[in-house]
Amino acid sequence: MTRFTRLLASVAASAFVIATPLAAETIDVAIIGEADTFDPMISTKDVVSIVTQHFVETLYTFDDSWSVVPLLAADMPAISEDGLTYVIALREGVSFHDGSGMDSADVAASLTRWLEVASRGKSVAEKVSSIEATGPYEITLTLNEAYAPLISLLAFSNSAAVVYPEEILPETSNGELEQVIGTGPYMLKAHEVDQYTQLVRFDGYTQPTGASARQQRPDEIRFIPVPDTNTRVEGLLSGQFAYADSLSTEAFDRIEASDIAQPVLLEPFGWPMFAINHKKGLMTDLKIRQAVQAALPFDDMLFAAFGNDKFFQTDGALYPEGWAWHTEAGTGAYNQNDQQKAAALLKEAGYDGTALRILTSRQYEFHYQMAEVARMALEMAGFTVEMDVVDWATLAQNRDNPDLWDIYITHSPFLPEPALISSLFASAREGWDNPEKNAILERFTSESDPDARRAIFAQLQQITLEDVGLIKVGNFNALQGKATGLEGVHPSPWPAFWNAHLARPAQ
Repeated sequence: MTRFTRLLASVAASAFVIATPLAAETIDVAIIGEADTFDPMISTKDVVSIVTQHFVETLYTFDDSWSVVPLLAADMPAISEDGLTYVIALREGVSFHDGSGMDSADVAASLTRWLEVASRGKSVAEKVSSIEATGPYEITLTLNEAYAPLISLLAFSNSAAVVYPEEILPETSNGELEQVIGTGPYMLKAHEVDQYTQLVRFDGYTQPTGASARQQRPDEIRFIPVPDTNTRVEGLLSGQFAYADSLSTEAFDRIEASDIAQPVLLEPFGWPMFAINHKKGLMTDLKIRQAVQAALPFDDMLFAAFGNDKFFQTDGALYPEGWAWHTEAGTGAYNQNDQQKAAALLKEAGYDGTALRILTSRQYEFHYQMAEVARMALEMAGFTVEMDVVDWATLAQNRDNPDLWDIYITHSPFLPEPALISSLFASAREGWDNPEKNAILERFTSESDPDARRAIFAQLQQITLEDVGLIKVGNFNALQGKATGLEGVHPSPWPAFWNAHLARPAQ
């Protein structure tokens, strides 16, 4: 029996019917691969977030302007003056997919598990003294030191603090959920490996009071794994898919010229990143990291990945201009494109020709294209480079084993709160445990004044570039595509389909 088979719950209908069903409608969405778990607490993969946000929910969420708003919470938290106590009122009348009602015991148990198993939960766990159910529909989080980004962490759908019934939670922190039971507007009905994940409307759903309405317009939403970007494009252009995620920018003009589909350009979307293994291997040596940083030709890498500067910007700042977090601190180390300097750094490090292992995938084709250009520049500098090209599910598994890679390639949207960038934390899989950086990060997360936080973030960005904690490649604009006539889907790194509707042309 597969993990996915075990995860599918036998769910019961509830009596709380909220919306009158429209004519039967199925929205087919092409995604880059399988969601390898339906438990988003244990995954930072975007593909997991895209699927699971439809059937499990968090206390808070982000609105379209990236402000935090209540979802399962009834209101924003009451926070003590010292920033150590958060009292959170919960919505009453919320039903799980098995028909049981959500209460404070479910929330307290779920958040306790999140602190134990989620990478984002682990990053704050040592600051949480207690999580208590202080009323049937109230929980109280007590911290031992102030942590300004806490509510943003609780709102994020990635490594998410979702709420499950207390009864289904494993007894141990390393236990797997036998089934996923959530509160979302849709629930799992079927999963066929490498074919589709089928979600159906949950008629017991109660609308949030803070977040925008989740109207449950489609009867079914089907997420179809399509690893090849060209196949996603062709399926969109043929009318097979109502929506397609993560498309090659080369397809923009074809989609724009089509009567069947329309491009959805997220500008700016985010940043590709070379994640660094600070736990084991070559990249634990600062001189080696600096050699990699010096050698990489970011202009060439971005052009190879996106083909046109309409879709990218060569920029070393962790946030682009226009964002409150933008700073140029430390960016002198960015885009050196100097293989001779890199060779000199390798000589200083006593480099012996050990292979630099780059872990990447072609399911995000732009990752692979950047890696190929990087490989050539690194070899010119004197590195021996070993490319490990695998499917995305294997990459996600292998990156958790520091024995298997030196660099892996990933990307992130620009996030509203820098503390959501998990790679900055020593507890992340990369293990960047620099004492000076840790102290700066500690000051940043404990400070509540916005101006002071921006000044501290400049220090954090500076040490990120100087110590090569990670390597940002640049900024990029992401291309998605939708069927002509598809309404109700807000452009997002994690598009949601509960309000989706395919408008039919007038007869």
